[in-house]
Amino acid sequence: MTSIGIVGAGVAGLHLGLHLRQQDLDVTIYTNRTAQQVADGRILNSVAHMSATIQIEHELGIGDWPDTDAEYSYHYHYNGWGDERTYHGVFEQPARIIDYRIYLPRLMAEFERRGGRLEIRDLSAAEIEALTDEHDLVVVSTGKGEIGALFPRRDDKSPYTTPQRKLAVGFWKGVAPREPRGVEISVVPPAGELLVLPMWSFSGPVNALLFESLPGGPQEVLTDRRYEDDPDAYRALTLEILREFHPTVLERIDEAAFDLQGGAKDILQGAVTPVMREDYTLLPNGKYLLALGDVHMTVDPVQAQGANSATYSAKVVAEAIREDRVFDERFMRKVARRRAERLEASTDWVNTMIQSPPAPQIPRLFTEMVHNQALANRFTENFNYPIRQTDLLTSEARVEAAVAATAGR
Repeated sequence: MTSIGIVGAGVAGLHLGLHLRQQDLDVTIYTNRTAQQVADGRILNSVAHMSATIQIEHELGIGDWPDTDAEYSYHYHYNGWGDERTYHGVFEQPARIIDYRIYLPRLMAEFERRGGRLEIRDLSAAEIEALTDEHDLVVVSTGKGEIGALFPRRDDKSPYTTPQRKLAVGFWKGVAPREPRGVEISVVPPAGELLVLPMWSFSGPVNALLFESLPGGPQEVLTDRRYEDDPDAYRALTLEILREFHPTVLERIDEAAFDLQGGAKDILQGAVTPVMREDYTLLPNGKYLLALGDVHMTVDPVQAQGANSATYSAKVVAEAIREDRVFDERFMRKVARRRAERLEASTDWVNTMIQSPPAPQIPRLFTEMVHNQALANRFTENFNYPIRQTDLLTSEARVEAAVAATAGR
């Protein structure tokens, strides 16, 4: 029987494992944390799953979450340019946000229930290479440092060598919902962005406040000041930043109830450097490792493309394995070719959005959407379709074409 090893039990590795169990393949996922450790740990992200990803979940039999209330259909915007600043866009089908400390353990349990194996251990790069002697194919879906370095950086799709935003995300109570329910996106160029994401967590509905702060700007203090040092002072600082830069979010805050859901475990502070790496690497033993998920493509979370791209990529890999069990360079090139357009579009889109100073077409696009509902809806729905989004916004000419095509609708 064909044997597949997957390094990493994030969304990419677990989706791939579930796809492969549908093919009745022998699959082992290697991870350094048990499901209980994930559930008990610090928040992992504030990932939104678009409807295209939810469709994949239904194909895998993991699309139903009856005990949660996590769907939303609107994007509410506060535009940092121009005199009129608020507008909204509407999805054709709802998206969903579930705390990954709930989501991933359920998938881990489902993977094991379906006959997959979870092996809990840390792996070095040398140990990952050794796995190629145990499995017909090894897929690496997570890893930094020496593990990430197994896959060469693609300079043509990695324009940044340092983080373009400093990040601070916390799961907060005391934030009134938007009606109809939706994500709020507040863009204030001197400071950065704030995303308010309605989600389901252990206490039920909460809002993730994801501050995307320009390095050197006035909002980066929310990343640099450690919450654990003085929780009350950090809460007060968060309110101060909201008052100064994000008025449409501040108006939703009940200051008496405003607090993290669960203390220090419910906040994550740091930064990521966007990077795209080669799809595969040839090892000294003549075998290949295939890259998937974050180790293949790391993007800033501001446009919600990391996990959605990873689930798409996992499906592409699974479909290639279904039809081809010879894991040579031809197989690797096949996978690379089939997922290239969408993944490259995702990284180009996000890298355009986080450019500093802003790419000139972005203020034009956002200001136009204040009065152009068709364009706002198109921009919103394109969170499911990175290729279409890249077609829309990666140059001034493309934005002008989109404005002309939607004006007056």
